[in-house]
Order: sequence, then structure tokens, then C-alpha cells
Amino acid sequence: MAKKLGVGVIGCGNISQAYFSFAPLFRGIEMRACADINMDAAKARAKEFKLRAETVEGLLKAGDIDIIVNLTVPAVHYEVSKQILDAGKHVYSEKPFVLSVKEGLDLKKLAERDGLRIGSAPDTFLGGAHQLVRNLIDTGKLGKITSGTCHVMSHGMEHWHPNPDFFFQPGAGPVLDIGPYYITNLIQLIGPVKQVAAFASIPTTERTISSKPRAGEKILVATPTTIHGVMEFENGAVVTLNTSWDVWSHGHAPMELYGELGTVFLPDPNFFGGDVRITDAAKPVKKLPKWKHPFGVANQMHSHGMMANYRTAGLADMALAIAEGRPHRCSMELALHAVDVMTGMLRSGASGKFVAMQTTCERPAALGVKEAKELLAKKK
Repeated sequence: MAKKLGVGVIGCGNISQAYFSFAPLFRGIEMRACADINMDAAKARAKEFKLRAETVEGLLKAGDIDIIVNLTVPAVHYEVSKQILDAGKHVYSEKPFVLSVKEGLDLKKLAERDGLRIGSAPDTFLGGAHQLVRNLIDTGKLGKITSGTCHVMSHGMEHWHPNPDFFFQPGAGPVLDIGPYYITNLIQLIGPVKQVAAFASIPTTERTISSKPRAGEKILVATPTTIHGVMEFENGAVVTLNTSWDVWSHGHAPMELYGELGTVFLPDPNFFGGDVRITDAAKPVKKLPKWKHPFGVANQMHSHGMMANYRTAGLADMALAIAEGRPHRCSMELALHAVDVMTGMLRSGASGKFVAMQTTCERPAALGVKEAKELLAKKK
């Protein structure tokens, strides 16, 4: 049994609640402390989850912390992750990992110099639904994947997030904020991307917040909020990705992949579970039975009903991979390649040119039923 690695968190905003709530599901990690530039926020989270509140500097120096989770805003992901590595600790970042390939390569160099690991969200591709599709592809049920479509479209974060400003600044927008779930899942299913092309626009330059407590305030939009992109994968597949925060309603499936032998309809890769539907050549579409995968089991109430939520799975896998001396699935290489794809789309949208990828990566190891069970803590 590998010893538990001590985990600290920098950034005590909305997403930190999910990490603290679900960490006890997994073995190999123990949440011990949290920090934030707003000490009151750190103290509130620490009290809520019975942790130790630290200053950022104090957490970086803490002797009982092996991994620090970077939950700061995207604009400072690079800076904070660099501080964590310089402090001699492994880092696991929220998405997007960084905002440029150069930043990612700089962090990779630092980590390799000191024998440290870098991991990054999203880990939703480890969910039961997406790993079922991975199994279908790996066992040849669909034949070679030749093309596909993805759509993630809504009318923006200002209608529910208490502080939505950063979503509309450079470093965010729908392709960098929501795109990681879709692109990371595509990479683990199909493989790395060769080149991209895209169109991008800012249809509305000012947004009105309708969520509390700032309802009625105006925020300026400084990054594209509608991006229609196309990815050519190294295996030859061509997949369309449409991301937008300028759409009130649509009828598109979140993700469809078209293979030589059939089509698979995937649930939203922002979530771990959901229904998987498939066709066998020209036969009618059928819904597959639920796979007995632990990360597909509904465990949290959501506005749409009970849903499967196993965020922190990627962090736990990284901790156990460190102990076991194996690659972790939510790897730096995977996250950086996704950043390469997303920033490539933004560059293509600005220039009107195809953009070749600067990076590549291996598909992460599949997480089957047995492997997923091995990540979970034993019930008392």
C-alpha cells in the first residue's frame, strides 16, 4: 500500500469545493491545507473541510505537503505552477494548464530538472462513459475513427457565476475554458492532432451580469466568444469543434464520432457519466447498457438530476503513479498538447491560416473497471 501524499491547494474559489469534497473517495492522497491571496477565503474553506489555512508562502514551505493543486485563475497558472515547482513540490493544475506552449515547455524543463511531476485537469475523460467509448474504439467495434463533431454552446457564464469577469478576458473564452474537456477526450480517444483551422468572433462586446450578487453590472468582452474550429488528427480523422457563449439554444449532440463500422454518440465530456449510444453500420441507434465502471456511478445531485462526479481522480492517479513509478494519465504532455490545439485555433481565427501543432503526445493509458477500482479508497 503506497503511503498517502500530502496535498495542499492554492485558490479557494468555486472549484475548490469539488476537490475537497471528492478527495476522500480516493486512496494515495490526503488533503491537508489550503491557501489563497484572500486569507478569509482560505480560512473559510479550511473550516468547512477541517483543513489547515496557510498563506501561499507558508503552503509552499510546508513540510507535510507533497503535491500542490493550482486552482488560481488561468492568467496566473504558469506563475503559480512555477512557484510550486521551485518549492520542490509536484503540481496539479486546473485547466487550462497554461496559456501558451512556451509556458508549458518552461514548466516541463523545471519539473524534469528536479524530478517532479506535473498533472492537469480535466480528468472527466476518466469517467465511465468515456472509458466505455475508449474500450469500444480500442477493441475495434467502430473500426478506424474517420471524423466527428463536437458542440459546446450556451449563453455564457454571466448568468450563473458570481464573478464571471475573467471568463471574457484573454486566457479564457469558451475554447480555453470548456474546450479542454472536449479536446482532451478526443485526444485520449483518437490520438494527437496534426493541425487546426478556425473562425472566431466577438458578437457582443459587453455583457450584463444576471447572477447574484452582482446582477446588473456590465463587463467588457476581450476574447472571442464564438469559435468554430476543425482539427485534423495524426491518424487522418477530421473533427469539427464549435464552441460558443452566444447561443441561447441548439439541438446538437455534445460529441459524435464516426467510424468505419459505426457511429458513437457520447455524453458531455464535462461530466464523467451519461448515456452512450451506438450504431452498427446501418442498424438503428441503440443505447448501450451501463458499464460497471465506478466512475460512472451517480453520486451527486445536479440541476439535471443525479450525476457522476469523481473530480480529483486525475490527482489521485498522479499520486499513485508517483509511488508506483509509472506514467500518470492526466499528464503534462496531454495537457500541453490540448493547449497547443486550443491556442492554435485562436491563432487561426485571428490569422485566417491553418496552424500546425508544435507538440504531440501519447494517448494516456485507458482506465478500465479494474484500474478505476484500484484508485478508490476502501470503504470503512
